[in-house]
Amino acid sequence: MGGTPGSRPFASRRRGGIGGGRAPRSSVCRQPCRRQAQEVSIDTHAPEPSRSLDAAAPLAVYACRSDASRGRLHPEPESATRGCFQRDRDRIIHSLAFRRLAYKTQVFVNHEGDFFRTRLTHSLEVSQIARSICRYLHLNEDLGEALALAHDLGHPPFGHAGEDALKDVMAPYGGFDHNAQSLRVVTKLETRYPDYDGLNLTWETLEGVVKHNGPLILAGDAGRELPRAIAEYQMVQNLELDTYAGAEAQVAAISDDIAYNNHDIDDGLRAGLFTIADLTDVPMVGRIFRDAREGYPDLDDSRLIHEAVRRMIGEMVTDVLSETARRLAEAAPDSPDAVRRLGQPVVGFSEGMRQADAALKKFLFDHMYRHYKLNRMTSKARRVVRDLFGLLIKEPECLPTEWRARVGAPETEATAEQLCDYIAGMTDRYAGEEHRRLFDLHARTS
Repeated sequence: MGGTPGSRPFASRRRGGIGGGRAPRSSVCRQPCRRQAQEVSIDTHAPEPSRSLDAAAPLAVYACRSDASRGRLHPEPESATRGCFQRDRDRIIHSLAFRRLAYKTQVFVNHEGDFFRTRLTHSLEVSQIARSICRYLHLNEDLGEALALAHDLGHPPFGHAGEDALKDVMAPYGGFDHNAQSLRVVTKLETRYPDYDGLNLTWETLEGVVKHNGPLILAGDAGRELPRAIAEYQMVQNLELDTYAGAEAQVAAISDDIAYNNHDIDDGLRAGLFTIADLTDVPMVGRIFRDAREGYPDLDDSRLIHEAVRRMIGEMVTDVLSETARRLAEAAPDSPDAVRRLGQPVVGFSEGMRQADAALKKFLFDHMYRHYKLNRMTSKARRVVRDLFGLLIKEPECLPTEWRARVGAPETEATAEQLCDYIAGMTDRYAGEEHRRLFDLHARTS
């Protein structure tokens, strides 16, 4: 079933493919809509029983379906115009945490250039790749997109440097985990709705946020300590932490890998941290750059980089489609729960691509992430996070009023938890400004 990397694993996509025949087309406005005086009235809480609101039809039998969702912690009326995973995606996009991603570092700190990736542009690129993979595999595009957009919501400012610093300072108070922080954002910290805290996302989206990298509890490892936010939420709603997430979450996870590897090559080359010649011996990457140069010998480097990166993304996505089709044919899951119970990922790279991906990661680590220019900036970034936490844990009265009301006594776990939320929610720009306000004698204090 897998075929060659460029083959289409499903032979009868136009006639229904996996999961049955194509759902009948229907007008957006049928019985619930009545036209009066050039206006259309839609009963948004009266979905039509025969109408599918999932993005792609037909869905595979192992895809998550909006009409079979396990629902939300706080029950709500369903929408007639959007499926539950569409609503999840929309809530994520409209959240404050999502907008803050525009000013959070991916690799380069925000002020270093207008054209480097940020957490926001990265999330959009992950979303585009996830939707493409989900569509081809007849998975739920809306759920895949929601998970791609939500996967970085818990990241603190200054990229991995900020995360490492927050882990260090939070070690005596329960630690820090960005996936757990993402869960905390969407279940508690976003305060937009009158009836509950958080975004009240579906069970499938929440399990994907927490488990997109795999189970949190492995067989024989029941005593493993979970991040606090996940452990606390697990007591309210069981996310089945000992299983894999659904296929859509697995797609979001590998789309993240594809996106950041390729855009880090793009950003690293454009920043001058390494050259095209340095990539010559990197498996797959060197070959693609050589092929692009041979095809366009007079192309300037800027366009050559774009062409090569475009081809790399395409080759990685094609490999995922072929390898995932092979695994699906072998495992033959007949439901989303069957995917969860397989005991191994159903979405992934082939062994050859996995090795190429590992070699690329090693190259980026050696030539980019440990480059002295980045080391200088990440050193500053870690210092900002440590300084902020170190001062505010001892002097919480220096917090802004709305945050001061939430904390307890100095150097307590309750205060540390609130400080972690405060700092993790900062953008690069806000963290730098807050640091100046607190440590520069001549800076304005507000």
